[in-house]
Amino acid sequence: MRSFAALFTELDTTTSTNAKVEALQRYFAQAPARDAAWAVYFLSGGKPRQVVAMASLSLLACEVAGIEPWLFDECYQAVGDLAETIAHILPRDAEPSDIGLAQWVEDRLLPLRGLPEAEIASRVRAYWRELDPQGRFLMTKLVGGGFRLGVSKLLVQRALAAHSGVDAKRVAQRMMGYTDIKAMPTAERFEALIAQTPDGEPSPQDAGQPYPFFLAHQFEAPPEVFNARLGPVTDWQVEWKYDGIRGQIVRRAGQVWVWSRGEELVTERFPEIESLASELPDGTVLDGEIMVWGESGPAPFALLQKRIGRKTLARKILADAPVTFMAYDLLEEGGVDIRALTQRERRVRLEALLATTRFKISPIEIAPSWIEFARMRERSREMGVEGFMLKRQDATYGTGRTKADGLWWKWKIEPMTIDCVLIYAQAGHGRRASVYTDYTFAVWSRAPQDKAEADAVIEAIARREPAQPGALQLVAFAKAYSGLTDEEFRKVDAIIRKSTLEKFGPVRSVKPSLVFELGFEGINRSPRHKSGIAVRFPRMLRIRDDKPVHEANTLQDLEGLL
Repeated sequence: MRSFAALFTELDTTTSTNAKVEALQRYFAQAPARDAAWAVYFLSGGKPRQVVAMASLSLLACEVAGIEPWLFDECYQAVGDLAETIAHILPRDAEPSDIGLAQWVEDRLLPLRGLPEAEIASRVRAYWRELDPQGRFLMTKLVGGGFRLGVSKLLVQRALAAHSGVDAKRVAQRMMGYTDIKAMPTAERFEALIAQTPDGEPSPQDAGQPYPFFLAHQFEAPPEVFNARLGPVTDWQVEWKYDGIRGQIVRRAGQVWVWSRGEELVTERFPEIESLASELPDGTVLDGEIMVWGESGPAPFALLQKRIGRKTLARKILADAPVTFMAYDLLEEGGVDIRALTQRERRVRLEALLATTRFKISPIEIAPSWIEFARMRERSREMGVEGFMLKRQDATYGTGRTKADGLWWKWKIEPMTIDCVLIYAQAGHGRRASVYTDYTFAVWSRAPQDKAEADAVIEAIARREPAQPGALQLVAFAKAYSGLTDEEFRKVDAIIRKSTLEKFGPVRSVKPSLVFELGFEGINRSPRHKSGIAVRFPRMLRIRDDKPVHEANTLQDLEGLL
């Protein structure tokens, strides 16, 4: 743990990309493979399972430090991070041990899950004694399931490639699925990441591995400037952007693997796709969209969601939400990686390969000008799509997001919008840990008759009076934490601190006074939410200083968007 804590500190205290890569290389050069396996998992975005609630850890820290909970809360307000607060208040009586990261995680932290509270408290007290403040901070993050660090997966891949001499693209490919929570990191898995094999030769550990996904950025510009920014339409392959789950089908060694963009192996969840893929020749990898396809075309994403979380697939759910795979790229053909070919050539090969199969191929749309494409794009919602994908005809298939290259762009439809009221706030993470940036928004249950009626409701909220059944009230419907500038977040943070009504752990309820314009990509009914409605990918578009609270939107307005 001591070595990993030192690495964490080094990574957290520099903004230099090269310095971070060098620090990672040094760690991998000296760390045992078992420890390195867990380090790669956490640094690449793997989420530790929460084995002890942070509230329990906070109370235990108060007991060990001999302070009252109110003082801990005051410290937390100043620090902005629970794990860091715990590390600060614990007595400086550590007797550091040299136990490695893997032993800490596997033999100590994970076994805490489900133990009696008294046993957990006894063990955690002893563990804290073996760690310095930085180690205590990390341990608390891991136990509480909240570990984060500002290191991209790409940097980890670069460091592993430099450490092992394996091509970075091969490392990236092998790391697909590495952070799946269902597969524990092991020394063997780490060794497989960096195993040397001759270029172009398949190896057993690579058989089911997908390729890193090529991702697009949103293109923000009026269609009138597309010619100047992108060039003529003939330089581009234009396809509809479907609302599903990005996925890859890997057909190798007589088997089929289906991967999601989230690097999760989902073969068993979509038997229809596995059946489709059985028609493909060995050595084939397809990129495309997993989606529900109804009689009239693409179905809403909400229908696909019914399939995502199911462990068992009853006949009814298979019939109600029939899934297909919309193919739009060919990455491997005949066991040969063809990502270096142009978009145009890959498309020709894709169509030839799938001509006699049951696969759907994403159709290419044709128009004489960008203006005409803009008119076509206006029909997106009625067609059940999100806009267009723009892919340069001469583009190779890259890795991750390559905005500078300008090879793939998302030209999405304008988001749905609603004006809503801020009612709860929570501090952010990382550099925003001391600023309230995570907000909960509400709309009116119906339109207020006038400002006076709305003000009466707000005053009742300020007096902590419960809402009366059938009476006008503010109904929570969405949470958002992105979209504002740092300056705007600081402005809202100051208002939140002055208008706080109650505190619920890290959450504050505030007196309703701020109206925001919220944008989101989709909307559907949800019995799990009090409002009966859920929205997809909500983000704050602007603060509506020009709009009074009583003029915010209503549940009926959300119903209208449905």
